[in-house]
Amino acid sequence: MPQISAVIITYNEEQNIGRCIDSLQGVADEIVIVDSFSTDGTEAICLKRGVKFVQHKFEGHIEQKNYAITQATHPCVLSLDADEALDDELRQSILAVKENWTADGYKMNRVTNYCGKWMWYGGWYPDTKLRLWKSHKGAWGGLNPHDEFMMEEGAKIVHLKGNLLHYSYYSVEGHISQMNKFSSISAKSYYDKGKRSNVFLIVTKPLVAFLKAYLLKRGFLSGYYGFVIGIMDAQTTFLKYVKLREYQQQQKNK
Repeated sequence: MPQISAVIITYNEEQNIGRCIDSLQGVADEIVIVDSFSTDGTEAICLKRGVKFVQHKFEGHIEQKNYAITQATHPCVLSLDADEALDDELRQSILAVKENWTADGYKMNRVTNYCGKWMWYGGWYPDTKLRLWKSHKGAWGGLNPHDEFMMEEGAKIVHLKGNLLHYSYYSVEGHISQMNKFSSISAKSYYDKGKRSNVFLIVTKPLVAFLKAYLLKRGFLSGYYGFVIGIMDAQTTFLKYVKLREYQQQQKNK
């Protein structure tokens, strides 16, 4: 039977990390936390639960998650974010995989809890994620802060039943704060990849983002918060392209 190392990166996650670790008990043979020097109760919560706790300077989501893999003892890795947890059906699916491991990687659906409401529409579900894999078969990539595990060509991937529970935002204010932070990271990543912004994109991209989330992806079925998320998607897109244009000007004037 293959053994699984669960790996999680953290920074000031005292509100979430206990729930995440508890959902892994009995499923993971090892739980590794790579922490970016949290200043809250994250470390104490982790150590109380007997996990392997490592501190490492944060250099980016992709970089931190690739480092976390190197801290895992077992070659089969289950990667979760601190604000995620396995539901009961997904736990059973992973236990079944341990009895009969047949693929290189396993993906699963993720459902997000937004201000206390599960979001099944607006493009937030099924939000499929590849989170269980043989670590030598790939690496984390994508564009910060939106990391993605990239499997090698020809890898066999199987979809598991059950949901990854994502406790994303407890308040709209928290979403706004994260939106500002992530749009800055995205703008820098876009620039580094050669993408550029202009007034046309600043005007049209947010509108498209809202229409896609609220109408095409049926965000209106989620009621009030479906509308809020559609507006937030538009605002995030607006900030990303405004900040990208500002960064272009800064680089040009150097």
